[in-house]
Amino acid sequence: MKDFAQLIKTLDSTNKTNAKVNALAEYFQKANDADKVWTIAILSHRRPPRPINTTLLRTWAGELSNIPLWLFEDSYHIVGDLAETIALVIPKAKIETTKSLTDFVQDMISLKKKEEGEKKAYLFEQWKSLDYYECFVFNKLITGGFRIGVSQKLMTKALSKATQISEDELAYKLMGDWDPSTISFQDLVLKKDSSSQISKPYPFYLAYPIEESVQNLGEVSAWGVEHKWDGIRGQVIIRNDEVFVWSRGEELVTDKYPEFQNFVGVIPNGTVIDGELLPYKDGKIGSFNDLQTRIGRKNISKKLLEQTPVVLRAYDVLESEGKDIRELPYVQRRKLLDKLFESISENHIPLQKSELLLLNSWEEITQERKQARAKQSEGLMIKKLDSTYGVGRKKGDWWKWKTDPLTIDAVLTYAMRGHGRRSNLFTDYTFGLWDEEKKELVTFAKAYSGLTDAEFKQVDAWIKKNTLERFGPVRSVTPYHVFEIAFEGVALSKRHKSGVATRFPRIVRWRKDKKIEEANSIDDLKRLII
Repeated sequence: MKDFAQLIKTLDSTNKTNAKVNALAEYFQKANDADKVWTIAILSHRRPPRPINTTLLRTWAGELSNIPLWLFEDSYHIVGDLAETIALVIPKAKIETTKSLTDFVQDMISLKKKEEGEKKAYLFEQWKSLDYYECFVFNKLITGGFRIGVSQKLMTKALSKATQISEDELAYKLMGDWDPSTISFQDLVLKKDSSSQISKPYPFYLAYPIEESVQNLGEVSAWGVEHKWDGIRGQVIIRNDEVFVWSRGEELVTDKYPEFQNFVGVIPNGTVIDGELLPYKDGKIGSFNDLQTRIGRKNISKKLLEQTPVVLRAYDVLESEGKDIRELPYVQRRKLLDKLFESISENHIPLQKSELLLLNSWEEITQERKQARAKQSEGLMIKKLDSTYGVGRKKGDWWKWKTDPLTIDAVLTYAMRGHGRRSNLFTDYTFGLWDEEKKELVTFAKAYSGLTDAEFKQVDAWIKKNTLERFGPVRSVTPYHVFEIAFEGVALSKRHKSGVATRFPRIVRWRKDKKIEEANSIDDLKRLII
């Protein structure tokens, strides 16, 4: 555990990629195999389930520290991170631990089923044997909030340096539904025949956003264009008369989409399709909000299947006749996709093809982008016709050109402290729009990004002087300030008080030139729904 905590401390103390890679590679070279597996799992978001809820953690940390809960809570809201707060307030360790990372993780897995008293005793024992940073890392693991700014790509790069196995091969090995509790480092990383797993997907290839003029990409004839559909990116695998559905987050979600079982016997075995899972009913694409009714459900009922049917809109084919074809040029893979669709044209399965557009000028592509919202897409994907299907996010061959965001002017109504370096400032805001009939503000979105540090400090000072009520860490404030809020999409929603849900809301600017009476209404927001 000491070595793992020191690794996290090193990673957390630098922004330099090479320094992080070197620290990880050194750790992978000296750690025991079981700890290597759990480190890979933790850094690729395969953490064990949280065994203790945060309410108990806060209560017990206050008890061990001999401070009242209100003081602990105030400290937590100032620090902004529960794991760090606990590490700061509990007494200094008097003994040292000799337990490994694997020992601690296995403890946490078994702890989940134990009684409250046993959990408390275990926590007290560990907290008394860990120094500050070990305690911080332990708390991060037990709260399930382990985020340290290390991407899986960076971790894979370090593992490649330590093992001399190529990054692409490692990325493929680390995909899939492996269990860090049971798999060995030999089987996960070093073994040569990992491809025998029939359910295993390929690493996803991701695009970079276009930040400059699209014409800087050069000759338009070298590029193909598709719409960027607003659903869930996924791979559907058909092998050995079985179907496997993987999300981009490397989650096996086959049971959430039973309609794809109809692919068996229609799509040839040895086929892997990359595409977008979309809600599709009565010949129309639904909203992402519709798709959310399918996400997270333990049981997909017949009624839900009828209410929100889903299709796979195919972008690419990665495996054909059992062969990995990612090294073929994109235009050739699209021809194989076309051929696949020709062979299944008479079968009514939930599979559609995303149209590949070969346009004659950047002006035509610009005009196509303007049609995106009318076509229920987020914008365009621009792909080099001779590009291979890579791993992760790489600049050069695949670009995404999203539509300009929708915007609306809203009133600041609630505020909460931020996290990390903003934990001493109120930077997490809730906004309202006018209900014109009732002449009152109705909450519709939350946002915590888009202002400069200087602006956040100005708003924070105003909030502290204009608080109306306090609800734990949240403050209601006098309606006074107007902000322009941007978002990617908007849809009707029964789950929100406003009746409307927005996607990815963020602050564009502080509208000091507007009074709250000039802010928009809920009806204005609804008029943006296509």
